[in-house]
Amino acid sequence: MKQPSLRFSALALFAGALGACATIPQPLQGQYSPLTPRQAGSAATGESVRWGGEIIKVEPKTDATCFEILGRELDDSARPRLRRPSEGRFIACRNGFQDPEEFQRGREMTVVGRVTGTDHGKVGEFDYAYPHVAADAIYLWPKRPLVVHTPDYDPWRYGYGPYGPWGWGPYWGPYWGGPVIIRERPAPPPRPSK
Repeated sequence: MKQPSLRFSALALFAGALGACATIPQPLQGQYSPLTPRQAGSAATGESVRWGGEIIKVEPKTDATCFEILGRELDDSARPRLRRPSEGRFIACRNGFQDPEEFQRGREMTVVGRVTGTDHGKVGEFDYAYPHVAADAIYLWPKRPLVVHTPDYDPWRYGYGPYGPWGWGPYWGPYWGGPVIIRERPAPPPRPSK
């Protein structure tokens, strides 16, 4: 009898630990329509949505700030997935002033609110219909950490090179290996919509 209850406790603990890894920030919590920006049309007016993506443009107006966002699929914590194809562009407006310097192009953002209609604009020369969201909350995600790459290096591994199988090989350097390369994780280029 004690065996199953111990197993159940361990399972509950494991599930709780997994749930803690994918916590949705408080302003973004709730139940929302599964509709994507690309699927939204005039029939979507009034739908409650949680959409996110990369900021393309920020435009402060007299009583609100509007964001043009390249929509992306959201992960379990409601953060945009950068390696996914675009789900279409949308406009999200929030009452009050939001500083464009803080909401720079390329930053990740998630918004929650209601679809209130469609804005028409241009992407290059193409006429584009943007779903318009009256945002109740906006969430600017922290920048992703830098990715550190080091060469594959093992000072104890011999290489097969011009010095034979027992000499200095391609993995040996003058001291402890090659340079450390630090790069920001690049955002993939936007893909053309079909």
